[in-house]
Amino acid sequence: MKLKKSLLLGLLFCLISMAKAQEKISLDENWKFHFGHAANPEKDFDYGTKLLLHKSNVFETTIISPKFVDTTWSKINVPHDWLVELPFVQSNTHEMDSHGYKPVGRSYPETSIGWYRKHFTVDKSKRDKRFEIQFDGIYRNAEIWLNGFYVGTNFSGYVGNSYDVSDYINFEGDNVMVIRVDATQSEGWFYEGAGIYRHVWLNITNKNFIPEGGLYVHSEVKGKNATVSIETTVQNNSLNASSCSVYSYITDRNGKVLAKTSVQKVTLGIHKDFTLKQQVNLNNARLWSLEDPYLYKVISVVKAGNQIVHQTKTRFGIKTVKFDANEGFFLNGKHIKIQGTNNHQDHAGIGSALPDYLQYYRIKLLKQMGSNAYRTSHNAPTPELLEACDSLGMLVLDEQRLLNSSPEYTDQFKRLIKRDRNHPSVFLWSIGNEEQNIQGNEFGKRIAQSLLAIQKDLDPTRTSTYAADMGNDFKGVNEVIPIRGFNYREYAVADYHRDHPNQPLLGTEMGSTVTTRGIYEKDSIRAYVPDQDITAPWWASKAETWWKLAAENKYWLGGFVWTGFDYRGEPTPYQWPNINSHFGIMDVCGFPKNIYYYYKSWWTNEEVLHISPHWNWPDKMGKPIDVWVNSNADDVELFLNGKSLGKKVMPRNSHLQWEVLYEPGTLEAIAHKKGKKLTTKIETTGQAINVVLTPDKTILTADGKDATVVNVSLTDDKGREVPDANNLIKFTVTADAKIIGVGNGDPSSHEADKCKDGEWQRSTFNGKCQVIIQAGETSSSIKLEAKSNGLQSATITLISKP
Repeated sequence: MKLKKSLLLGLLFCLISMAKAQEKISLDENWKFHFGHAANPEKDFDYGTKLLLHKSNVFETTIISPKFVDTTWSKINVPHDWLVELPFVQSNTHEMDSHGYKPVGRSYPETSIGWYRKHFTVDKSKRDKRFEIQFDGIYRNAEIWLNGFYVGTNFSGYVGNSYDVSDYINFEGDNVMVIRVDATQSEGWFYEGAGIYRHVWLNITNKNFIPEGGLYVHSEVKGKNATVSIETTVQNNSLNASSCSVYSYITDRNGKVLAKTSVQKVTLGIHKDFTLKQQVNLNNARLWSLEDPYLYKVISVVKAGNQIVHQTKTRFGIKTVKFDANEGFFLNGKHIKIQGTNNHQDHAGIGSALPDYLQYYRIKLLKQMGSNAYRTSHNAPTPELLEACDSLGMLVLDEQRLLNSSPEYTDQFKRLIKRDRNHPSVFLWSIGNEEQNIQGNEFGKRIAQSLLAIQKDLDPTRTSTYAADMGNDFKGVNEVIPIRGFNYREYAVADYHRDHPNQPLLGTEMGSTVTTRGIYEKDSIRAYVPDQDITAPWWASKAETWWKLAAENKYWLGGFVWTGFDYRGEPTPYQWPNINSHFGIMDVCGFPKNIYYYYKSWWTNEEVLHISPHWNWPDKMGKPIDVWVNSNADDVELFLNGKSLGKKVMPRNSHLQWEVLYEPGTLEAIAHKKGKKLTTKIETTGQAINVVLTPDKTILTADGKDATVVNVSLTDDKGREVPDANNLIKFTVTADAKIIGVGNGDPSSHEADKCKDGEWQRSTFNGKCQVIIQAGETSSSIKLEAKSNGLQSATITLISKP
């Protein structure tokens, strides 16, 4: 009991001391923004003609000078994606097609450079501290100045970076940070956004500190217990040698101290660092799993004398992972088939600048479908995505942007691994994707070996794959990659396994069925494809084709569908006016397509019984309708207006079809699963008369950052959703809150994602649209009203509180 009391008192003292020793301050609010120009220096604030780098500190009247007047610039908060606010522009270039027809790139110099300025103050009492600016992600090629001093350039649009700015802080007045973001050169072939689209932080620490990525925790499970290894790097940035003591302790999710290392003294030279490796034992360890994603906390503490000068806290999970070339994948000794999705990072209405809440919302939707894994295609994810996966129980395949071993890309890979290696959701690294020019030759092999060596050095507890669009080919990357990744080529997996029986195999990119939610006939004018599992590009396959192979063969670890959500860009198989993809199991809003119910049928143990299409076909009276039933029942009988259309046995990992002559009324399915009766029905509806608002949550945190999705549907006089209604909805919101985006899942809609205050609107697409609300900073009741001509309006109340 005395030991427990002393540990609790020690923890309380640590928390109090930490508040004094270090701060992590959000710099997200109150930025100024203005477009530059990629071709005309006069419109780019004389960038390229004024001398900005000839002296260490530039105080003439240039844009990087603190004296520059920015009062007329737009006021914005970050995360900020300037591209999502711009109109769509028709073009015949592949770059515009793949990026969703937004005006960015060298052909659009007036909207491809963005300048940001941020004013902030620092109290002079903190003169002896260390100051670091942390950028979680800027798209892209960002040049950074502080108080006229050049700080650095972050080339990557995805991997963040941190900069020590201690020597440049002004304690007597405003500090002014200036960032020039250059999005003229794209990194991907999909919508990437533009701007400071992730968080920005000011980190204030002692001169003896644990650097970013300097705490690494991993574990080894032994029966019911676990040995936890804690590696803490301490750095001395003072002008003198120093000594300190370091220790770590582990708590449960409620803060109860479970174990503590010994205190070890460390002596550090000037601008030197040291990594201390310690271990503790945890009895009856609670393992992180998909069903119970339990998170512990480890806190590493640095003390100078009796004073805590720095501490770093991170959540971690304890798990075991095994990849077996013949038996498959095992998590904590339990066989699990990887049921994954690939995803880009944009969402309807907001582009790439997602509130943290949206990461949890999207992962929740994927889990509800039965997905258990997420591939971060094809770049470093935002940290909050991994936090959502940690908390909700979703495995992550964490991907490096390029298969490249140059200093720039090896540095990006190192930063990625150090940043993400404590996340229990990360179960596998990917060193690249579809490098057709090198993946099958000696160049690719040597580059892969270099990246694999880095991965093993920084994170020996995990292994790597590479997403290869290759068949039964071994030469090149596949010779050295531990887990062979297949992008499509599902027909070659069996032969490859026969020839290389000791190499585990994973479908890193599978499917690519193209569907448009609520559409049942190909429409080349509006650029729609049918909402069934019938259409796939030449390189891809239907869902049933690949999943049957993966599900029925143990040597398949599983696979990742391309994609979980639609995304802007890559409008396969069309071009303009199509501005986003059709690949998603869900559309850009997260509304399910019919293929969703195929995957849910075979990826969950839930009872699934789904009929499609809808039953509103006034122009098809007496004509045949192709009716699909997705279910995991044993058998299904279909009825039209009470008359049986036949009973069929449900083939495993498949679906059922009937050809039904249309007549209005009720189409009902009655199924049996292990003796239990299941029923569902669809009906011919009347005209839409009501707007219905369905919020994902009704209580928001009043911090100016929290948000909620509100889905909009239209119903008839009997309360039935009208699946083919396309009405314009206008939105107003009251109190200290705002609308930040609207969408509807229509891949050819050119309506604005962002509207002026008081002018927010969006049409429903096949009965649905979406509005995203962000809370203000004060407690209030938020009223959202949705109106449409000729329909009964809807109002909901949301509560924001601290």
